[in-house]
Amino acid sequence: MIILFIIVGCLIGVILGVYAPTISYIYADYLAISIIAALDSVLGGITATLKNNFDFKVFVSGFFVNAILSILLTLLGNKLNVDIYLAAIVVFVGRMFNNLTIIRRYYIEKWDKMLKTSKEEKGKEKSK
Repeated sequence: MIILFIIVGCLIGVILGVYAPTISYIYADYLAISIIAALDSVLGGITATLKNNFDFKVFVSGFFVNAILSILLTLLGNKLNVDIYLAAIVVFVGRMFNNLTIIRRYYIEKWDKMLKTSKEEKGKEKSK
């Protein structure tokens, strides 16, 4: 079910992206950091789904709170003339790689089990 929501969200994003105006240079940092925060939340949601402990409230709150916090950090950094948003990027991208590693390992193990089962079934058929 969550995969369906992800696909629908991606399609809506692509359709809106095609018709959306170009983002001003002033807001590019804010948009970039909020997209990275959102991607981190999505990958975290996929990881939680694979571990069977997905909670929609946690996902939605994390999605918006992470995006808002990262935007506020970017705003504060712009006011202080310091690139504070880089710290948020490092944290979010690090978490994204961790979640992607968990997702990758899950599917590799699933694929290995499927291959092992298929080899065992072929071995049983040959022995008959």
